[in-house]
Formats: sequence, C-alpha cells, structure tokens
Amino acid sequence: MYRFILATFIITPILFEPLIQDMQIFFTGIVALLAVVISQSFFASGLLFFAKNNKLSNRLLAALILAIAFWLMDHFIRIAGIYDQRPDLYFMPIFYSFGFGPLLYFYVRSLVNQNFKFKRIHLLHFIPVALQFALYLTLAFCPFVFKEWYWENVHRPYTYRIEFDGTWASLGIYLIMSVRLLRRYQQWVQNNFSELSKIRLNWLITILIVSMILCFQWFIEILLRDLKGLYFDYDYSVEILGITALVLGVAGIRQSNLSGVTYEVTDKQMAEDAKALFEPDPEILNRIREAMEKQQLYLNPGLTLVDLAQAIKLNPKVVSRHINTGYQKSFNDYVNAYRVEEVKRKLTPANLEKTTIISIAMDAGFNSKTTFNRIFKEFTGMAPSEFIR
Repeated sequence: MYRFILATFIITPILFEPLIQDMQIFFTGIVALLAVVISQSFFASGLLFFAKNNKLSNRLLAALILAIAFWLMDHFIRIAGIYDQRPDLYFMPIFYSFGFGPLLYFYVRSLVNQNFKFKRIHLLHFIPVALQFALYLTLAFCPFVFKEWYWENVHRPYTYRIEFDGTWASLGIYLIMSVRLLRRYQQWVQNNFSELSKIRLNWLITILIVSMILCFQWFIEILLRDLKGLYFDYDYSVEILGITALVLGVAGIRQSNLSGVTYEVTDKQMAEDAKALFEPDPEILNRIREAMEKQQLYLNPGLTLVDLAQAIKLNPKVVSRHINTGYQKSFNDYVNAYRVEEVKRKLTPANLEKTTIISIAMDAGFNSKTTFNRIFKEFTGMAPSEFIR
C-alpha cells in the first residue's frame, strides 16, 4: 500500500502536467480524487504488466485498468475545465470502453486456468474496441471546426449513443459470462483442493458484484441520456469505475501465484456429468476412506484431489465422483471433516497445557488461523474456544 501512496505524489504531476500547463484548473474534491485514481491506475497497471506471477492474467488486468483510467481521464478533463480552454482536445483517442467486458472476461478465464493461451481467434472479441479506437484516432487529427460539426450532427445523435449503449450491453454480456465461469471454477476447486483460502477468488466475486451495480447505474444513465437528454447530471458510473479500478489494482497485485490451477471444463462436459447416472463402487469408497484414515493424507495442508487419486492409484475424476456421490460431500469438505475430527480429538486439557489450539490445528492440516476458525465453526457450530469448555 505504501507504494501506491508514494506513486500518487510521483506520478500525478508527471501525468497531468502536459494537460494543465498554462491553464487554470478548477480543482474540486472530485477533480483531485480523479487525479489520484487515474495516477494510481497507471501505476498499478505498470506493476501488473511486469509481475512475475500469473503473467497473462496480470497483463490483461493491466490493460483493463488502463482502459478504465483513460475513460476516467475524459471525465477529469471535462470537470476540471480543460476542454473549455483547450477545445482541440476533444475526441482524443482515450476511449476504450468496448474493451471493458472482453478484458474482464479473459482476465477471469486466464486467472482460473494458468494453461490458457490467448489465440488469434480471441481477437474477434476486440473488434468493437478497435473500431472505437480508429474512430477517435481519426477525429483527433481533424480541425476543431470539423470536430464541432461531427459532434452536433453525427456523434451526439448516433455514434455517441452507439458507444455508450453498446458499452453497457457488451459489459453486461461479458459480465454474465464471467460470473458463470467463476461460479463453476469455485465449485471445481471445492472438489479438487483441500486448502482454498488463496485460490477461492472471493475478492473477484466482489468485483463482479460491483460491476453489476455499475451496469445498473449505466442503464439508468442510458435512459436519462436517450430519453431526457441529460448527459452528465447523474453520471455516477464514473465514481463506480474509479472504485473498480483501485480495487482491481490492489487485489490483482496481491493475488497469489495460481500456477497449479488449471480449471478448464466445457459446458458439454458439465452437462454430461449432470445427466449421467452414477452408482458409487463400495470398494473404491473403502479405498478412499482407508487412504484418509490409515495414511492420514488430510494432515498435508496442500492436499489435492490428484494427490489422493495417486495414493490409491485411481483417476482423479473417479475419486471425485465417488466422494461427491458416495459421501455426499465436496473434496474440500470431505478432507476438512477429518481435520476437524483430528482437532476435536486433541482438544483435551492435558494437550492444551503443552501446546495451543492453533498449533493443534496446524498439525491437523490447517494452514491458517482464519481458515481453521471458519471451518471449525461450520462443522461444529461453535468456536474452538467454546468447544473445549
């Protein structure tokens, strides 16, 4: 966090000096806040682009934050009074809103599957933003007289509406795709990993919820602009975008390495799995139980479905389906049930005189105090300290 604060003082004057040179800036609270958010966004994008972990996903996230920052820059220039003093700055090529949705979706897709490769065919998703960029790049080199004519006769009645309304539609579609993908991913990690604290991606769910709020606000602004002709009276989407950019930057930088995560399940596979009738084999269930109880695999904090499958020499999918169907639990819940029982067994007055509750939890396979307390309460209905009374 200290790097973000330091970057504010370093980047802000460098970034905005060319815009505000020899001009009177109308500084208000929101203008100053936007300057900080935009500066932080550029700084976060740089850190993400050169990050060593999650390279593809971090670079996609850097592009998304940059696209948002450029969109916010237009709002900054307008409310700071810069456009009034420099009308030639209208139609700068800083609008990439058609990239919000695709970048968010491919960020989620690459984050949950570190083997994901961005292919040429994926560029088709970015045709709208390429056309958007080409339009503004062309207009940027036109004289102000033409820009003024274009705004009154073409942009305001047609292309601006297509851009603003189209951005809402694009973001909404890709947001739905991202939510579906992330929900399926979280179901998958439940059945493949015993420790989820660093790979569950709950923070990303929060971002997607904020994005839903953004879509709702954007739709309200569409109605106000298209039906009432009110363009900037209630544009709170700018503030929501600013919050989104900041949270994405901080959370993206802090996201742990997901090199071992390779989620890739197609819709067809999931449909087949859901429809298939399955009768668990008692012998396989017994092998799974014996591996857990005799070999005590649950004591390994990083135990995965693959580890368990290798221990009993079976295919991971076979093991997963037997745990889900035979024991009516996800892999994560199945393993944690053993860990909780191990902790309960050792929570005796004699043991607590020699060690602590957290030490017992760590020895049982938990790897953090927060995770242990949450899971123990889920299984027993009480906190560990309450259980020993």
